[in-house]
Parts: sequence; structure tokens; C-alpha cells
Amino acid sequence: MKVLVTGGTGYIGSHTCVALQAAGHEITIADNLSNSSPEALARIARISGTRPGFQALDMRDAPGLEKLFDAQCFDAIMHFAGVKAVAESVADPLKYYSNNVMGSIALFDSALRHGVTRLVFSSSATVYGENSRSPIREDAPVAPVNPYGRSKHMVEEILTEMCRANAGLRVMALRYFNPVGAHPSGLVGEAPVGTPNNLMPYLCQVAAGRLEELTVFGTDYPTPDGTAVRDYIHVMDLAEGHLRALEFLESHGGMHLVNLGTGRGTSVLEMLTAFQRVNQVPIPHRFGARRPGDTKETFADVALADRVLGWRTQYSLDDMCRDAWRWQKMNPKGYE
Repeated sequence: MKVLVTGGTGYIGSHTCVALQAAGHEITIADNLSNSSPEALARIARISGTRPGFQALDMRDAPGLEKLFDAQCFDAIMHFAGVKAVAESVADPLKYYSNNVMGSIALFDSALRHGVTRLVFSSSATVYGENSRSPIREDAPVAPVNPYGRSKHMVEEILTEMCRANAGLRVMALRYFNPVGAHPSGLVGEAPVGTPNNLMPYLCQVAAGRLEELTVFGTDYPTPDGTAVRDYIHVMDLAEGHLRALEFLESHGGMHLVNLGTGRGTSVLEMLTAFQRVNQVPIPHRFGARRPGDTKETFADVALADRVLGWRTQYSLDDMCRDAWRWQKMNPKGYE
């Protein structure tokens, strides 16, 4: 298929582009490069042997979208484009509703008028909020607690209403948990701007000497070792999940919501210990108080992904740690 990948130079988008091209699909990336690098295009080409098409484009640019859809015919869209830092969304909610919601509306509007009916949407487990009990199923109550999570849920609701109004639409929203790791080649990976908000890139930067130490927030949670538990998923497993979703939509209409995770939790201390053991590198760390808003334990119920997509994760926690550190060592300043 010919696939438009919005936000395709970002972390998850770039790995999915590699998987799409490996599967024989032709892709065009549309990205405003606000939180990514054009160097990702060259890296995707080095891995796959084919440089993807590229259009510098913000999803809120309706005339630009019209020009793109007028010039090219797409069989499907994978929609990653958006902003994603929870703390920033609290400080600047309008940025999140503008980019994530208004940008999505402009994209969907143009796609519908050009007859593109298949869409895979990059959603997030943040839509579930703080009170869902793990393992979290897709029918768990939705109660996002920050503008980022609310923006993702808003887009899901928009897509649901669109599918009710347009019988020919085929949409899957993938709610994924905590993506980590990098492509095994070390050529593409996570390159956060500024200080990382997430555990794995923070670990990598401490190991590389870019940050002084890791703070483990909370040691008194009701978990086996007292630290918070999350569902970490290798980014290449996540990319494969997007491929399976695209295949599913060839023969299934309507709106579908599916979790992507490993189905098991890993504590902060378990991740820290595994990273040090696998990579033979010490991580200076200290213990601090809990952070407001952090949940004790969050991991996915992945039975639906197995049943409807035939998808299960293949990469282990050791793989996640090894691949993330390889990326960091090969790219100490990201794509710079």
C-alpha cells in the first residue's frame, strides 16, 4: 500500500516507517520537524535501502494538506503527529489541543474529501487515567488527568463519531503503554529534546555521563520492591503492532480500540538493575519521594491484540536495555 505517515521522523514513527518499508509498503512522511530531525530520513534509508518521500508539513496547515492529497493518492494513513510531554501539556494546554486535536481534525477532513478511508491512530494508555486497575482492558473507564491524555481521548471520540457517520471508514486507535528501546542497528532511536521525561532515555543519559544521577521517585508503593510498576514495550514490537493493525483494516470496518503492551509490569528498580546488568555500566542513583500523579502499577491486558491482530511481543526487557544503550553509545547527542 501507499501509506502517509504523519510524524514519521519521530521516535515511534521512524521505527514504524522502517517496518513499513521492510514489509514492502511505499511511504510518504509528513512532519513539521518541531520535535525531530530530518536526519531520521537518512537513517531510515540506510536501514531499509529506500529513502521515504517527505513533506515538511504541520497538520494544522489545511491548504498544505490539500496540496499533499491532491498531488498523491494514499491507501492508508498512520497518524503519529502530535506533541506528547505530560508536564508540558499541563503548563501549556492550548499547545496540546491545537496540535493534537485541531491538527487531527484538519488531517481527517482532508483525508475524507480525498477518499482515504483507512487510518491507524497513535493513541496512548494515558487515556485510562489514574484509577484503572491493572491489567487494564480496553473497556476500562476512560478518565485522563492531563491535557495530553485528554487530547488523545478527544481524537478517539472524533474518530468514533466519524465512523458512525461514514460506514466506509476503517479506523484503529492503538493505546500503547511505555515504548522503550531502539532499532537493533542503533541507527534510529529516541532523541528527546532537553532533559528526558521518561525512565529509559534518562537511564541512558546518566550512563553516558550527560546527566549526573537517576532519581527513583517513591520507594513505598504497595509493589514487590516498593517502586512504581509500568508496562515497557520495545519500540520494534510496537512498530509490528502498527503493521498488524494496517492489515486488519483491509477487511474490517468501523472503529477499533486496541492496547499494545507486554501484559506484564516492570518496576523502576527492576529496569535499573536490568540495565546495569545487561550493559555492564553503573547508574548512579538516589531515592526520592513520590511524584504527584504517579500511579503505583500500570500494565496492559493484551488479550484483544492477540485475538484480533495475532500480535504478541517478541523482545525481552534485556533487549530493550541493550538496544537503548547501543543507540545512546552510537548517537551520544541524538541525531545531531
